[in-house]
Amino acid sequence: MKARKGGRFRSSFKLKRKGIEVVGEWKTVPIDPNLFAEEEFRDIVCLEELTDYKLVSSSKVGKVKEKKRKAESASEEGSEEVEEPVVPPKKKKKNKDLRRQTDKGNTPNAAEIDVLVDKEAKCNEIVEEETIYEDHGHVTDSMSSRRDTPKKKKKKVPKNKDFQAQEALPLIATSKKVKNWTTEVLSASSDQKADVSAWKDLFVPEPVLQALSSLGFSAPTPIQALALPSAIRDNMDVLGAAETGSGKTLAFAIPMIHSVLQWQKSNNSTTRNDSVSKESHQHHDEPRWENEDEAEKLTHQQVEDSGDEDDASFTTGCVRVLENVEFDSSDETHTVGSNKNRPLLGLVLTPTRELAVQVKHHIDAVAKFTGIKTAILVGGMAAQKQERVLNQKPEIVIATPGRLWELVKERHPHLSNLRQLRCLVIDEADRMVEKGHFLELSQLLEILNDSQYNPRRQTFVFSATLTLVHQTPARVLQKKNAKKMDKKTKLELLMEKVGIKGKPKVIDLTRKEATVETLTETRIHCNTNEKDYYLYYFLLQYPGRTMVFANSIDCVKRLSSLLTILNCDPLPLHANMHQKQRLKNLERFAERESYVLLTTDVAARGLDIPNVQHVIHYQVPRTSELYVHRSGRTARAAQEGLSLLLIGPEDLINFRKIYKTLEKSEELPFFPVDAKCMTSIKERMNLARQIEKAEFFNSRAKQHNSWLQQAAEALEMDLDDDMLMGKKASEQEESQKQKMLKGMKNQLKHMLSQPLFKVLMKTKYPTQSGKLLLPQTSESISALGAMSKKQAKKKKSIK
Repeated sequence: MKARKGGRFRSSFKLKRKGIEVVGEWKTVPIDPNLFAEEEFRDIVCLEELTDYKLVSSSKVGKVKEKKRKAESASEEGSEEVEEPVVPPKKKKKNKDLRRQTDKGNTPNAAEIDVLVDKEAKCNEIVEEETIYEDHGHVTDSMSSRRDTPKKKKKKVPKNKDFQAQEALPLIATSKKVKNWTTEVLSASSDQKADVSAWKDLFVPEPVLQALSSLGFSAPTPIQALALPSAIRDNMDVLGAAETGSGKTLAFAIPMIHSVLQWQKSNNSTTRNDSVSKESHQHHDEPRWENEDEAEKLTHQQVEDSGDEDDASFTTGCVRVLENVEFDSSDETHTVGSNKNRPLLGLVLTPTRELAVQVKHHIDAVAKFTGIKTAILVGGMAAQKQERVLNQKPEIVIATPGRLWELVKERHPHLSNLRQLRCLVIDEADRMVEKGHFLELSQLLEILNDSQYNPRRQTFVFSATLTLVHQTPARVLQKKNAKKMDKKTKLELLMEKVGIKGKPKVIDLTRKEATVETLTETRIHCNTNEKDYYLYYFLLQYPGRTMVFANSIDCVKRLSSLLTILNCDPLPLHANMHQKQRLKNLERFAERESYVLLTTDVAARGLDIPNVQHVIHYQVPRTSELYVHRSGRTARAAQEGLSLLLIGPEDLINFRKIYKTLEKSEELPFFPVDAKCMTSIKERMNLARQIEKAEFFNSRAKQHNSWLQQAAEALEMDLDDDMLMGKKASEQEESQKQKMLKGMKNQLKHMLSQPLFKVLMKTKYPTQSGKLLLPQTSESISALGAMSKKQAKKKKSIK
């Protein structure tokens, strides 16, 4: 049986005419205009009345319709053909077969199917005009009349082409992998399976070994080799300090997956017993199940038959809502029961949202053969969606403290019983437990160590600067109860805050300098207003994947607009941005080889962005920990990288503190700068600054004035010109400003079209071919290459 969309309109009209044969015509009734003064009649459009009609039994009405059907179908053919969407050939065949089947035997449940189609149409909210059939028995007549009449040109051909293209699309879109900056790292060598024999002595579970092999991780890093046996075999708490990019995530992820698998194994016997008892209980209800299956199959078949053309208007991956389909409540209770038996077993806390996303991707990659579910709870995203994910009872949750505490306070069922928590991880712990930061974390730890305490719980604390100790100032040491801070006391304080009660395994693999050996650290001393010149020079001379760190959001915004004017196309990243945009910018930064990311310290910790070549500290960080973490975005996993400090007069105090804390034995070398290019760079930058200043002032004034005008209109007040930002310029002045701005932009465009780094080689030698083959003089030297050249020259001059 074939029913069309919009069938509900004709069916409802049919019910109104039931038992009435129309003789005359509907006539309009004049309405008195005074009626519209009352609000009760405001929705009236028109009134019509029918005076000439006969009362006839409903069976006769059907016969009359049958007689008139062929004539109506012939007259309405043109309009119907225009309105009807083209169905692909495969679909048409199926539809014809279905129609023939329905003609052979009229279904007794036609009214029920009409109701079902009606409800489905309401659900999908489709408002399209299509061919409407009143009686299912006359479909073949209309089809035959349609074949006889010549087809007219259809007006909606382009729309139908689009539709056919959509229909022909394969399921690639649905199976497409989610883009993320971690995918390049995790899928680096996924094509060939690696030998994982080096991992077997570390008590790694078999499914995890399988995942490590597919990821191409053939050997563990030092932190993993030391942490895994103590965590998996000895069930100890672990405090791990290792340099950036050393694989700390897997050092806590693998033990966590192991403990979840152990819990599942121990609870298997009880769940089996429960399932056996449920099977025996269901065995008695088998006849009822069979009947329900038949009913469900029938309703599915009806919906498929009635909704073929509905499907045609949808793209792949859409959801169809079925109504009047009965589901077994016992199955629902069974799933709820099984969910109740799945408590939260692992909790990972991170300081930033981006780091939480990255940790989730790493855990998912390692646990892909285990069936363990993970969930992420971070701010900036819909809390309702995250609650729905929590309702699926994931074993592991990765969260930032703020959103987690919010859901704990709301008493979400999955977070209400934290007594069964097997693993607690605090990533970048030194930042998390800092005084004055993450108030929610201290409240969470208070609960976990008091009312929700589990003596069998393992705690993992990891950071690159876990054991980094600042030298205590002399004025503090002069006080009575002052204690000199060293590594031991710092770790004891950390253990007390986190709630580690036993003796943990402490692993410290950090160097005295705290930074990685493969990192080249350099500096440029300059005035504050000259920082822009050196930044622009570096980005032009040494293109590559570069992260530029600033201490404030305003600074990031200013640099972003400035470098955009200079066609550098930077990507901003800061806390005031929408979370989706932040993640999108990170993904775009990881996609291209030569890109600039302007960021605050939001991206300083933990992010494993592949192949970052340079890190520029536009403003010197306030603490040595931040310097270590910022610089740790490059030179990861034994690769080389460069860190450049732009030091202004106001940055000298912070620089000296960092230098003292990290106990640098040698002074940082100066970065080589080609002075010949600096004059043209200054010209470009000064012009770009003028343009940026004018645009910024204009946008700020417009924003301020529009807000004031809207507020004045809302309050029905007159606005004085004195209250507006900037004097109200005349049209002539405004056009003059625009001309000046346009002139400056054209001038800058001309400057940018000129080559900055010119090849200083002139040749005027005649040759036989009329062309002189020159050696490549302008070799693209990397920033590391330039530094190594300078150091080699320095060594030669000393000798």
